Amino acid sequence: MAKTERRSKRRPPRRATSVRTAPATTRERQPRFAPAPPLRSKLERVRMPSDRSAAQTVRDDAAEAANEGKYVYCIIKSARPIAFGPIGMGAEPAHVHTVHFKDIAAVVASTPMVAQDPTRDNVLAHQRVNERVMRRHTVIPMSFGTVFKTDHDIKELLRSAYDAFSDVLSKMQGKVEFGLKVLWDREQIIREIENEEEDIRRLKGEISSQKGSTYFARMQYGRLIDAALQARSEQYLSEIFEALRDVSVASRSNKAIGDRMIMNAAFLVARDAEAEFDARVRDIGQRYDTLTFKYTGPWPPYNFVNIRLKLERAQ
Repeated sequence: MAKTERRSKRRPPRRATSVRTAPATTRERQPRFAPAPPLRSKLERVRMPSDRSAAQTVRDDAAEAANEGKYVYCIIKSARPIAFGPIGMGAEPAHVHTVHFKDIAAVVASTPMVAQDPTRDNVLAHQRVNERVMRRHTVIPMSFGTVFKTDHDIKELLRSAYDAFSDVLSKMQGKVEFGLKVLWDREQIIREIENEEEDIRRLKGEISSQKGSTYFARMQYGRLIDAALQARSEQYLSEIFEALRDVSVASRSNKAIGDRMIMNAAFLVARDAEAEFDARVRDIGQRYDTLTFKYTGPWPPYNFVNIRLKLERAQ
């Protein structure tokens, strides 16, 4: 029986907090008669507080504001302001909220105006925000590291691409993405091919028994094996895509990674068909005892949104 593994998204663990309490103190007994306060002279120079620290604070705040941008996570359909709370990127999670134009909105958070490093923590934080938002909204996910200078720039983005965003939001309404990867044991498949293909089996026997150079025979054997593996892989992919066609809205095949992976695909699935898609993947996994199936989701439709964005100047 094939291995079928579904990876569910783990929620980040709750951060433990502790409350510091002040150390207990004993109340000192006050003297019965307090000494009289010293007399002030009639002429006393009063020093005005220096405004240097206040001015420096203003300059620091201005510098910080000049270096602050707006990180855009995704686009949703909403005409009213929404606050999602402190779930954004950063050591202290940034507060995530919306910036609007008409009935669409960008989900954003303040961020330093620098290129964001695609570290594991940052990428997970980016995904976490999109996953949180998609619980109640259809989302158009933005690429990691999308930063604008001001809210005005974001509104210009929404204005200039309003028709495209509205069209995609309508088409993605009520749909989510699932990822499916299929892996095999290459050496095991080669042994099966050798047992099934007479020409390959005979050539391998000749190489084993032949005395002297076997270079050309081994080259021929390698070409036959590669062709057989390619044909077997294409057959598996065709059968799997066909089996999932009627439980998905669309599919996309991405480049496989490594020798073991033969399929790296994404499927767009209606929310109300999620259970059916899940059951179908499990059923397919039971048919292929030499394959391992790994699938994840639901995700925002990363693989099914392709909008060319151009920020135009306000007219």
